[in-house]
Amino acid sequence: MAVKKYKPTTPGQRGMTGYTFEEITKSTPERSLIIHPRGHGGRDTTGRITVRHRGGGNRRYIRILDFKRDKRNIPARVAAIEYDPNRTARLALLFYADGEKRYIVAPLGIKVGDTLLSGAQAEIRPGNSLPLSNIPVGTLVHNIELKLGKGGQLVRSAGGSAQVLAKEGEYAQIRLPSGEVRLVNQVCYATIGQVGNLDHSNIKLGKAGRKRHMGIRPTVRGTAMSPRDHPHGGGEGRQPTGMPGPKTPWGKPARGYKTRRNKSTEKYIVRHRSKSSR
Repeated sequence: MAVKKYKPTTPGQRGMTGYTFEEITKSTPERSLIIHPRGHGGRDTTGRITVRHRGGGNRRYIRILDFKRDKRNIPARVAAIEYDPNRTARLALLFYADGEKRYIVAPLGIKVGDTLLSGAQAEIRPGNSLPLSNIPVGTLVHNIELKLGKGGQLVRSAGGSAQVLAKEGEYAQIRLPSGEVRLVNQVCYATIGQVGNLDHSNIKLGKAGRKRHMGIRPTVRGTAMSPRDHPHGGGEGRQPTGMPGPKTPWGKPARGYKTRRNKSTEKYIVRHRSKSSR
């Protein structure tokens, strides 16, 4: 997929880039696989804002994706490649031999008319889903399960891929895009190949309006606020925060603060993504 540059007829278009959408073969979603969402503006069930800077934006339908790939040994034909406004990757619409339709994250290299399969006996080719025990060492995979039957939870964004490094006992060592090496049970399923839409990282929004279309509202710097609104606020002119390390509006450490607290899964990490997270 190529990236297009806009002719700067306005200041906002200077430096802006966008998709050419040359790989998209179907412009409207499958009606049986969409949900009409309700906007929440970053608020939880009690009405409190739990995620700031959310609201507005274009209306988007939620596509129901098949992360489990649990239709075993039933061939499926790739009917279309579609755009999904809710994620960075493209979607592949599959028509199964029994008549069912499902969406999956589109791997790199698949095209309309290809036949995909999910099961232990599937061929090692992009788009097929197999248990890790049946995937050769060194293969690139995505949409990796952590628990059998729960569905893929790892490596689902555009351009992402993990690599099977080794197998020992009931676990396989997987190197994730972050560099972390993690143990995953070999009965868990993973999809062969790399996630498509590699040029997503080359897209430049170019203007604030495109961010608003995505439902993201402006962010105000803490140093521009008053002391009652933010720990960084106040003072005559610009100055350091006045406290050790940057803080969130509620006084919690930010930028480099270790947020991982799930010690029960620490035993599955062979190598952390960086020295600072050990």
